Amino acid sequence: MSYEDDDYPVDTFPKEYEYTAYDQDGLDVNALPSNSETKPRILLMGLRRSGKSSIQKVVFHKMSPNETLFLESTSKIVKDDINNSSFVQFQIWDFPGQIDFIEPTFDSDMIFGGCGALVFVIDAKDDYNEALTKFKNTVIKAYKVNPNIKFEVFIHKVDGISDDSKMESQRDIHQRTSDDLSEAGLNKIHLSFHLTSIYDHSIFEAFSKVVQKLISQLPTLENLLNIFIPNSGIEKAFLFDVVSKIYIATDSSPVDMQAYELCCDMIDMVIDLSSIYSSEETAFDSGSSSLIKLNNNTILYLREVNKFLALVCILREENFNRQGVIDYNFICFRDAISQVFELRMKSQKLAPLQEHNEQDDHDLEDNLVMAMGRTHLEDDNSMMSRTQKLT
Repeated sequence: MSYEDDDYPVDTFPKEYEYTAYDQDGLDVNALPSNSETKPRILLMGLRRSGKSSIQKVVFHKMSPNETLFLESTSKIVKDDINNSSFVQFQIWDFPGQIDFIEPTFDSDMIFGGCGALVFVIDAKDDYNEALTKFKNTVIKAYKVNPNIKFEVFIHKVDGISDDSKMESQRDIHQRTSDDLSEAGLNKIHLSFHLTSIYDHSIFEAFSKVVQKLISQLPTLENLLNIFIPNSGIEKAFLFDVVSKIYIATDSSPVDMQAYELCCDMIDMVIDLSSIYSSEETAFDSGSSSLIKLNNNTILYLREVNKFLALVCILREENFNRQGVIDYNFICFRDAISQVFELRMKSQKLAPLQEHNEQDDHDLEDNLVMAMGRTHLEDDNSMMSRTQKLT
């Protein structure tokens, strides 16, 4: 089956705000050139009708969950290139459930050798005995080829299931998979488990965790946010990829699911309104920002970092009195992110200089600390004036 964007409405999300997607109908995995894959690869696997294609379409192509009911079962490997100017750059390969990785004709070295993460989808509403058997065989095969693969288990379709049943299913699947791998002598393999559904934000949160593990600059991004937060009186901040609503980094404080959902809804609202009233070709640009005051004295504050990245902050209303300080600190943060991009491009071209790039990351963090520290020595009027000049 071939997916064409025009065959499926894209809700209210602007048409130009999609990834460049294409499939490979009849893809001969043994015939693909090895030098064509330069980005991390995520393999999406599971039994038939487990929800793999629905996940891909909802997260990366803005398909409404209700529309996925009309998707046919995947019969051929579908390759999706997720590529933009942000840190979200990888490939997703959606595998049909009937593929047998144990077959000797299957080129495991080519498939698993370039894999960054393997996402195995298990239908929580179905009898998952067969799924666990296939998962065990797949992990054993993949680990022998590439021990660096991140193994992720999506316990999917948990909508409509009670919380007790969800936790019981997760405990059962976790225990049985751990026992199976222990019997195979693979105790060192780390498995991550996520309860997911396409009908809420759990699938976006789960994929955020998967993608973050493929971003080598994640520690630097987290450190930059940890510097930005206390200097600005902010309680929580997310660095979002606005196309997918995946957060590629957040500060070290725990993630509250309700707060994450509010941030996602805010991004949808900003894009929808911008696409209606903006005369520009793109709905999200350097002038994009939003401020929402909630009835519990909490403020959601969104600022554009670049065409595909947005910073969404959560703070108390009383801490927003010094907006000039926050805006100035944001400019420092945005400049630091730009430098991270430059270092990323440099490291891709000059892989042997990775050690020097790590030192550059430390220098970048130190510079941000120094820049933000100066903001507390100035009054609000001076800060507002400097912010206007910089923007």
